[in-house]
Amino acid sequence: MDVPYTPPAIWAWKPGNGGRFANINRPIAGATHEKPLPVGQHPLQLYSLGTPNGVKVTLMLEELLAAGHRGAEYDAWLIRISDGDQFGSGFVGINPNSKIPALLDRSGPEPVRVFESGAILLHLAEKFGAFLPSGGAARAECLSWLFWQMGSAPYLGGGFGHFFAYAASKMEYPIDRFTMEVKRQLDVLDRRLAESAFIAGPDYTIADMAIWPWYGGLTQGWMYGAAEFLDTQSYRNVVRWTETILARPAAVRGRMVNRIQGDPSSQLHERHAASDFDTRTQDKLTPGP
Repeated sequence: MDVPYTPPAIWAWKPGNGGRFANINRPIAGATHEKPLPVGQHPLQLYSLGTPNGVKVTLMLEELLAAGHRGAEYDAWLIRISDGDQFGSGFVGINPNSKIPALLDRSGPEPVRVFESGAILLHLAEKFGAFLPSGGAARAECLSWLFWQMGSAPYLGGGFGHFFAYAASKMEYPIDRFTMEVKRQLDVLDRRLAESAFIAGPDYTIADMAIWPWYGGLTQGWMYGAAEFLDTQSYRNVVRWTETILARPAAVRGRMVNRIQGDPSSQLHERHAASDFDTRTQDKLTPGP
């Protein structure tokens, strides 16, 4: 049984209390050190890590390039969040919230910063006129599912993922609470995908790109070691949709970019040209944390 906890009158931060990521969690914002960001030759500069939120954007960029949008060429720079790179002055200047991914669009007369993964997907979709219906009910459906993901992911990552995989100790109540919500979300998706090839309808859109790295990743066993615990294979329509997207070469490439964990053959720490996928060698893959 959990020891009863009585909240204090005023909460006080206890550094080091918080499990695996305690060393980078803090209750204040802003930069902790001076560190300018590198800038490559392409109009789009992405600063990210191959987590589900980061994969959303690299998947989108690789799909844009596969569709022939040459203006979508990009440099993807690695931000090691376990080392606190997200608190460097350059990164905070692009994203004051110190979360990956962050994009600097240098294609116009003035650089445009875009942060929050959903905002980046929408920015790119509108910029290139791709993977987003132009109007009407189809556009509304796509945006509804995009924002569904943005609102749902904290329950999956910060809630279930934290207490199931990263908390300093296992606690029944929060694991049960967030498991219930994650399974409800999987059921929402499964019911939707029973009537539609893709999330927003018959076409592949940014809604799929936002949701797939999270919930597709669950069904593939990529996240938290929780596929069996959540019985993800019972959500057959989600599994079908996941595997459909996984068969897309751009999705495979997008998942590799800024990835620092898992099989080294699945990692491309930084991406500066399409040829980087072909010229990777084992000695270029520095060990991840």
